[in-house]
Amino acid sequence: MIKKILIGLASVIVVAFVVIYFLAKPTLENDGSYSPSNLALSLGTVSKTDFEYIEYTKYEGEKSKILVIFTEEKNLEMKNGKLFSTGNHPIEALVPMLHLKNAGFKFEIVTPTGKPVAFEMWAFPNEDENVKAIYKEYKANFEHPKKLKDFIANSFSKADSYAAVFVPGGHGAMIGIPEDRNVAKSLNWAHNNDLFTITLCHGPGSLLSTTLDKNKFLYDGYKMAVFPDAVDEMTPMVGYLPGHMKNGVSERLKELGANIVNTESDETVCVDRKLITGASPLASNELGKLAAKTLLKELK
Repeated sequence: MIKKILIGLASVIVVAFVVIYFLAKPTLENDGSYSPSNLALSLGTVSKTDFEYIEYTKYEGEKSKILVIFTEEKNLEMKNGKLFSTGNHPIEALVPMLHLKNAGFKFEIVTPTGKPVAFEMWAFPNEDENVKAIYKEYKANFEHPKKLKDFIANSFSKADSYAAVFVPGGHGAMIGIPEDRNVAKSLNWAHNNDLFTITLCHGPGSLLSTTLDKNKFLYDGYKMAVFPDAVDEMTPMVGYLPGHMKNGVSERLKELGANIVNTESDETVCVDRKLITGASPLASNELGKLAAKTLLKELK
């Protein structure tokens, strides 16, 4: 009898491992990249966000614009050579934009070369009417953004019209953005003109660009919330990433002198001087509220 019970338990365990294996297997896309597994999607995405509608006293001054630097890149190569199907996380981009829009601000949408914005559409909250509405409103801008280089040439002289630079998160923010000199120019432009810089999750990878050409890290000593490398190291276990990443974000920023205030991928947000940051997709709503309230308070 005991032998039969043990054999039965062993069979159940084997079946469970087989089921978990297939649920945790990243999904191969047509271009050869991998999107997260069914298990990872069930654990790490939502159909509706925690966005809170707030009646802000709308800003009506001259500094009404926010430059939003999106990635145009979709595929992030892992150490094992596999490509992760990524881009900007839609919740990390659109929920903060909802708050900033409701606070009276407008957006200049750019990508490095003017190619369409890349979104992690597998993470899109399809039952969230607020997110769907702002995505639809700016869809044409996402499909035909301005070139960052052109923005630098034409708008740097109009800093008085801008309140902030926003770099949304998503692993796609780590493809080319940290090595882009025009991103560095934009962050320095914001810093030198006393504008805010807003970013979250993997978006703070953009801050690394300020060290290009052996320049001193612009945010040395700043407190910031960033997606932890330790969490990225664990996600291949559930098939979120198809392998381990070549480079993380949080540890590199820490080595440059940033003071990371979070250890989990949670709702943590932080403001230090003119830098406003959030830890993860879970922080999108809190970051939007913090950014809107901080800008309104500063610019009143």
